[in-house]
Amino acid sequence: MAPPLKVCIVGSGNWGSVIGKIIGENAAENKMFDSTVYMWVFEELVNGRKLTEIINTEHENVKYLPGCKLPANVVAVPGLLDAARDADILVFVMPHQFIRETCDELKGQIKLSSIGVSLIKGIEVGSYGLKLISDVIRETLGIEVSVLMGANLANEVAAEKFCESTIGAANIEHGKILKELLQTRNFRLRVVEEADAVEICGALKNVVAMGAGFCDGLGYGDNTKAAVIRLGLMEMIAFVRLHCEGLVPDSIFLESCGVADLIATCYGGRNRKIAEVFAKTGKSIKQLEEEMLNGQKLQGPQTAIEINHTLKLQNLVNKFPLFTAVYQICYECKPVSEFVKCLQDHPEHK
Repeated sequence: MAPPLKVCIVGSGNWGSVIGKIIGENAAENKMFDSTVYMWVFEELVNGRKLTEIINTEHENVKYLPGCKLPANVVAVPGLLDAARDADILVFVMPHQFIRETCDELKGQIKLSSIGVSLIKGIEVGSYGLKLISDVIRETLGIEVSVLMGANLANEVAAEKFCESTIGAANIEHGKILKELLQTRNFRLRVVEEADAVEICGALKNVVAMGAGFCDGLGYGDNTKAAVIRLGLMEMIAFVRLHCEGLVPDSIFLESCGVADLIATCYGGRNRKIAEVFAKTGKSIKQLEEEMLNGQKLQGPQTAIEINHTLKLQNLVNKFPLFTAVYQICYECKPVSEFVKCLQDHPEHK
């Protein structure tokens, strides 16, 4: 009988702590996995106490997931290498801006037989164009990486309200292992092979949600938000097909990672919420992050930068007016009141 698989969660914010709860409960019951789950926690002080100490004694991430108890077998570790060195499964869940430096620290220090799964919703862009977060992990660490994306507002998942999600795994056997690790009665998973499409959908929906929030802040109704969702989905589909090799079936966009995640985020996510306040108050995104996210980073604006850079490299900015308008409003001082123009003049209407 194979030894149980050791699991490390790389990240411990709101979503990372929720995933820690799920994995901890499953690992305690499923003999396929080692019952002790290590969670790397970026050490910080909360009311004069180390966050790792609080998690390991009170079994609660009081800063990023207050009021939700974590299983006692989830052990917070302040050292990244100490947490990850012996892991057979690495679960990456952190703001995408920090993934490269994290992987650089892990390089050469982990099992080459380990498998990764990224829950990170974002992309990276350089002079070469677009690079997926899973590619950054794969190329830096030399391991196979799957992804998990879906309509998963973290606090609802923590409260065990029913939802679905999508595992994108080019290696279906790895997908099956990850499904064993992550699925519960109220967190149901489907495994598909089109991992790149699943991952890109997870990043793009945050940009569309910013547009939905702008409309909420400007006082538009549900009809307008429905248009944002539809036009945003059309741009998502076009962008995915532009950047994925091979045929991407329509069915991918009907998975939880596609239209379901888009709807949930445009009605309930943090990107929508902050965009609404941005439109109402005129405060900067940075100021709103500090006031509303307790130190965490918003993914929509950063992803909008990366999408815009990619589209400029390909001379396709005009083909994606909704994505472009979100970028211009966040970073080029375009008045938020003009957002509706990108809907009125959208090429879908010509």
